[in-house]
Amino acid sequence: MSENKSFAFFLGCIMPNRYPQIEKATRFIMQKLGWELKDMARASCCPAPGVFRSFDKHDWMVAAARNINIAEKMNTDILTVCNGCFGTLQEVNHHLKENDVSKEKVNQKLKEIGEYEYQGTINVRHIAEFLGFQIGPQEIQNYIVRKVNATAAIHYGCHFLKPSKTRNIQSPEKPTILEEYVEALGVKSLEFKNKHTCCGAGGGVKAAHPDASMTILAEKMSNIAEVKPDFILDVCPFCHLQFDSGQEFLNKNMGTNYDIPVIHISQLTAYCMGMDPKYLGFNYQTVGKKFFFTPSEEKQ
Repeated sequence: MSENKSFAFFLGCIMPNRYPQIEKATRFIMQKLGWELKDMARASCCPAPGVFRSFDKHDWMVAAARNINIAEKMNTDILTVCNGCFGTLQEVNHHLKENDVSKEKVNQKLKEIGEYEYQGTINVRHIAEFLGFQIGPQEIQNYIVRKVNATAAIHYGCHFLKPSKTRNIQSPEKPTILEEYVEALGVKSLEFKNKHTCCGAGGGVKAAHPDASMTILAEKMSNIAEVKPDFILDVCPFCHLQFDSGQEFLNKNMGTNYDIPVIHISQLTAYCMGMDPKYLGFNYQTVGKKFFFTPSEEKQ
């Protein structure tokens, strides 16, 4: 749809419940960029792609289509900050736009609710691809008041780029969108072993198989620690939760001593755009509380 400088803001589950600072940072960014974020009344869980889809794909699509239709009634695209929410909403939207049979079945189910009917008139966006592509490394510099002097281990997560034919952002094997974007903010991205593997949280693994989840995270953290980044950059609250609380678990149960800050792309961007650090919520995280950016450039 044509650009109308507004988005229906899909909060998801984890961000408002565990990391409201990410929500606040995102609202700050979009306001500064001149975009309105509209609240989605009665929106539900996306629902989570790795769990609900595995049990009942049809009802997974129905729930997602209901959320999409809320935004359709608002006549605006959806913006989310979560890979899982993006994965579900973008994938279902893509499928129903191309499959009339599925669309009819989904709408038959929605008719039982009485006030929802999927139309296929909007798109689903992720804050990372919006900032990285639509705004871009060059344009964002018109809005930042300070750059940072820091290094980061970038974690893309599983659902942001894959499946690549559906997302159509970049190749999941060699993406550069985040590296190029954060460089404009003064951050140097560090390469590390098995950079694009899962954090161990998604697909229901964290809830159903916590030992396996922590085993996956332990390997990921070991690879990250080898390059000694100032912080881990993520684009998903669930990955954020895994790296944040998971480091503490590994320290208590596996004899590690991790204390690497975990920062969402919205928090980093908001800081560079001048948001008061006290609202960024770093002191509320489990690890990395003593860390803060060292400004390398500040515009007056």
